[in-house]
Amino acid sequence: TTPFAREKRDHRDFALWKPTKEEGEASWGSPWGPGRPGWHIECSSFCRKMFGDVPPCPVLHSGGRDLRFPHHENEIAQSQALLGTERWVQHWVHAGQLSIRGLKMSKSLKNFVTIHDYLAQGGSPTLWRLFCLLHRYSADIE
Repeated sequence: TTPFAREKRDHRDFALWKPTKEEGEASWGSPWGPGRPGWHIECSSFCRKMFGDVPPCPVLHSGGRDLRFPHHENEIAQSQALLGTERWVQHWVHAGQLSIRGLKMSKSLKNFVTIHDYLAQGGSPTLWRLFCLLHRYSADIE
């Protein structure tokens, strides 16, 4: 049996609650044991806190195109079930990916440059604005 099979009834299930795995890991008590909300629950809860419970809430939700599935699909499923609506968010915007040397720019790969660092290294704010305006928001950029 794989770890996946022990934690899920179906391969399409997603984690609403993640049990604590290591000593010192952030966790809270719950009827299911110590743990923390799953990633999708964290985002749905944040949206509810910021934008309320009256659908569509929020009007606009965004993220990288890599979050469309499964992350945003899972957010939609749990939020619509909780709020009893068929439309949780009015509009979705999914941005393209930034890549550096063929790899998606990400904190986990430590291959990213912040705007602050770009400007501190002599980058031009005007050129950065022009660069952003010349590229479609949903296009990938190397």
